[in-house]
Amino acid sequence: MYLYMGQQVMVPEEDLVGIFDLDNTTWSHRTRAFLDRAEEEGRVISVGEDLPRSFILCETEEGEEVVFLSQLSAATLAKRANMGPWAVKGSE
Repeated sequence: MYLYMGQQVMVPEEDLVGIFDLDNTTWSHRTRAFLDRAEEEGRVISVGEDLPRSFILCETEEGEEVVFLSQLSAATLAKRANMGPWAVKGSE
């Protein structure tokens, strides 16, 4: 199955690592540092033009981490992926 993130962007659900709310996670300096580093390394893909509300961490078959910024809420994306919000795949 695939997770539709909006703006015609989909990723295979098996690539999902986690779905995170930007408002609730970016208060942590570690999360901000992770996102800054991913941006510097060109591993951040913005889905749409609107202000992002969530980020989705994926791991490709090659083991590379990719971060998608989405205007959809983490709760909406988690429902689409049949995961709880802020869940990390494999921990449920």
